[in-house]
Amino acid sequence: MTSFDLTNQFLIAMPAMGDPNFSKTVTYVCAHNDEGAMGIVINRPLEIELEEVFAQMQIDHNERATTSQHVYQGGPVHRDRGFIIHNPAQDWDSTIRVTSELAVSTSRDILEAMGKGAGPDATLVALGYAGWGAGQLEQEMGQNAWLSGPASLEIIFHTPPDQRWQCAAAEMGVDLTSLSGDIGHA
Repeated sequence: MTSFDLTNQFLIAMPAMGDPNFSKTVTYVCAHNDEGAMGIVINRPLEIELEEVFAQMQIDHNERATTSQHVYQGGPVHRDRGFIIHNPAQDWDSTIRVTSELAVSTSRDILEAMGKGAGPDATLVALGYAGWGAGQLEQEMGQNAWLSGPASLEIIFHTPPDQRWQCAAAEMGVDLTSLSGDIGHA
C-alpha cells in the first residue's frame, strides 16, 4: 500500500499550478493505491447540460429528472467517457464505492434511473477523469503542487462551482489568495 492514501480526499491545486488541466481545480480522489490514483475534477462545469447527455445516449427522461444539471470536465483522461459521483453510495452495474456515502459509477443504468427521477439523491456528472501513475501523485505532493484535505459532500454537491476551489481550501484553514504563486526559497 502507498505510504499515504488520498482516497476520499480533495486535491486542491496550489496557485502556482502551471498545468492548464488543473489550474485552480478541486479534484475528488476516488482511488489511490500503489498502482496510482484516479480523481474527478469537481469545479469545471462545461457548456453541456444533462439533458444533452440523455438525448445523445437516447435515454428517456421525465420532468422529475434534473435535466438542467451541468456536466463537468472531470479531467484530461477519456474525456468522452462519463463518470457520476453520487450519494448515496448504492451499487450500479459499474461502481467504485469510495465510502459508505459516496461512490463513482460509469454505467448506463444509473443514467437511466436519473432520467426517470429515480437515481441517487445527489449527483455530479463529469466527462473524463484525472489519473496518475504509480508514485506520480506522491511526487507532485512532494513538489507542493497540491493541498490535500478531507472531501465534503457540501462542496461536491451544493457549493457553487466557482467557489469550490477557495471553499475546499478554507475548510482546511487556508486562504488561497494569501499564497504566493511564485516558487522559491526564503
